[in-house]
Amino acid sequence: MDWQGQKVAEQLMQIMLVVFAIAAFITGYIVGSFELMMYVYAGGVVLTILTTIPNWPFFNRHPLKWLDPSEVEKHPKPQVTSSVSKKKTAKK
Repeated sequence: MDWQGQKVAEQLMQIMLVVFAIAAFITGYIVGSFELMMYVYAGGVVLTILTTIPNWPFFNRHPLKWLDPSEVEKHPKPQVTSSVSKKKTAKK
């Protein structure tokens, strides 16, 4: 799963859980059954899990391009040097 696929999966998960929570509450309120409300919400959680956790192809639309190891060796990582210039303050 690529980075954008992770973002889509998280947004989809949040939306689905909220929608199923609202649907479960309304169903439980109309029918007057707490047990049915919990079954509807549990079914929504299972459907959300099956939709967002597996690595489905639509989560891989923007794959990352990795460098070839030989290309990395040709261009070594630059060394970071800490050259902090200190200003001399004038004494009055």
